[in-house]
Amino acid sequence: MRFPSSIFVSVSLFTAETTAALYLSSTYRSDGDKIWQGLTLLFTLVPSVLVQLTLTFIHRDLSRDRPLILLLHILQLGPIVRCLEAFCIYGSVGRVEEPYVSITRKKQMPRRGQAEEVERQVGQAEGKLFTHRAAFARTSVIQAFLGSAPQLTLQLYICVLQRGVSIGRGTLMVISLLSIVYGALRCNILAIKIKYDDYEVDVRPMAYVCIFLWRSFEIATRVVVLVLFSSVLQLWVLPVVLLNFLIFFLYPWILFWQSHSPFPENIEKTLTRVGTTIVLCMLTFLYAGINMFCWSAVQVKLSDPDLINKSQNWYRMAVYYMMRFVENASLLLLWYIYKTDIYKFICAPLLVLQLLVAYAIAIFFMLVFYQFCHPCRRLFSSSMTQGLWDCSSLLCLMCNSASSQNRPIGKDLRRDTCSKTGRWVQGCSAITAPQPQQTH
Repeated sequence: MRFPSSIFVSVSLFTAETTAALYLSSTYRSDGDKIWQGLTLLFTLVPSVLVQLTLTFIHRDLSRDRPLILLLHILQLGPIVRCLEAFCIYGSVGRVEEPYVSITRKKQMPRRGQAEEVERQVGQAEGKLFTHRAAFARTSVIQAFLGSAPQLTLQLYICVLQRGVSIGRGTLMVISLLSIVYGALRCNILAIKIKYDDYEVDVRPMAYVCIFLWRSFEIATRVVVLVLFSSVLQLWVLPVVLLNFLIFFLYPWILFWQSHSPFPENIEKTLTRVGTTIVLCMLTFLYAGINMFCWSAVQVKLSDPDLINKSQNWYRMAVYYMMRFVENASLLLLWYIYKTDIYKFICAPLLVLQLLVAYAIAIFFMLVFYQFCHPCRRLFSSSMTQGLWDCSSLLCLMCNSASSQNRPIGKDLRRDTCSKTGRWVQGCSAITAPQPQQTH
């Protein structure tokens, strides 16, 4: 049985960030900055409450007679208690004989086209530890993108306005960045285990390194771009943020409406339709929060019984990173045009170039992960490189179609377009070409 290190890391980051935020809010109160104090506490207490509700929901404490556990959750001490409970379970393994065990069947990664099925016995203690790991994996994502990400953006914005970094604020920013990157890493691992639940997944250390570097560059670049833009165009940052959030919040619901699927009823038996709707809204809210700062490895699909899209969609990923790169470049361009005297000691063109290169480095590590380090890359139905190439071919086709509408279309122009875009475009133009009519 593996040591519950992920639970320890999650609780450590949660405790450290909460402590640093409370200390920093006290310094804001001493300095008379009521607004910064209120926002710092808001981005600390709201995710903490959501973490307590998530742990209570996953462990189903409301239907069990555990008043002390519920009281500790109300006091915001639930993660600490759950961590101690997990370590007690881990320490008791082997000392007490299991009353019964269950048998699980997992497939191994296919070798030479064949996947062998392996049976293993899972005891009651190991099953409880699995539940704890799953619960903390989800709470890490909630803490990262509904608490740490807004907190990091706020504190960096304050640093820009005050032209300085205090020890307390710098400590909180470092912990928040680590919490976000760890939450994104857990989101990637969670997506892999959900999509390939039938297989025994073994994530190598090199995969963790690639994910860590990918998410670090991506999230840090995104936060800096938002802070720079908001520091010069305060009135326009709210529409930009709301537009991003609403697009990703409504996107799963639009797909669900187009699929004409029945309303999900299998989330929890004790939930009513209203309760199920609230849970689904919270899920899409978290999904939008993740995509605000980075690509969400877990794609929500409300028409699926597991609420997760288990297919690998390279087109959606490619479009996301293309649009996000364009958006970051546009926000940086607006910042460069409207920058104030705060940045007179900064080489603005060099900063813009560094941020764009950092985002390109994030995309590079993402490509390395999916091409070489993904634990289930043998199960991909299509290669990532082929998927991205097809997506770029589709974009070229759209650009050629848009340009051809502005000038008369003849046989020579159509033949020239086909020769530039390849055989795939030739097939498309052959489909769209008018067929000769038969005369009788």
